[in-house]
Amino acid sequence: MSSTTHRSHVSYIDRTREYYAAQGYERPYAWARHADAPFAPLGKPLARCCVAIITTASPWRAAPPAGTGVVSIEKNVWSGPTSPPPQRLFTDDLAWDKDATHTHDLETFLPVERLREFASEGRIGALAPRFHGVPTDFSQRRTMKVDAPDILARCREDTADVVLLVPL
Repeated sequence: MSSTTHRSHVSYIDRTREYYAAQGYERPYAWARHADAPFAPLGKPLARCCVAIITTASPWRAAPPAGTGVVSIEKNVWSGPTSPPPQRLFTDDLAWDKDATHTHDLETFLPVERLREFASEGRIGALAPRFHGVPTDFSQRRTMKVDAPDILARCREDTADVVLLVPL
C-alpha cells in the first residue's frame, strides 16, 4: 500500500460472516441480539469500583513448527495475574486485520498499566488482581451458558464491580 493509498474501513460483520462460512458452517453467523441488555447501573462511583479486564486473547504460546499448521487455541475461560502482567498474549488465532495493525503493544488490548495509573489518580478504585480471558467462540449458547457464568464467578471472586471488555 503506497503512502497515497487510503484504506477503506474493514467491515467486521462481513469479515465474521466470511470467516464463519470458511469454517464450513452451513448457516450464516447470526449476531447476538438482546432486547433487554443484562447490564445494571453502578451502585457506587467508578472512583470506588474495582475494575477487571476481560480479553479474547489467549495465554502466550510459541508459534507452531513451520509447515505443521498446528495452532493450539484456548477454548476455555482462563485467568492471569495483573501483577505482574504477562509480557505477551497469543492473538494469532483471532480474526483481526493483521495487514493493518499488530498486537505487539500489550497495553492496547490489556491496559493493566493504564488502569493502575487510573487507580493511583483516583479515577477508579482499584484494578482487580486478575484479568480474564474468554475464548472466541461462535456459539452463543456456549457463551451464555458456560463462559459468561464462569467469567461472572471469577469476577465476583476478585470483588470486581465493573469489567472492561477488550475484544480483539
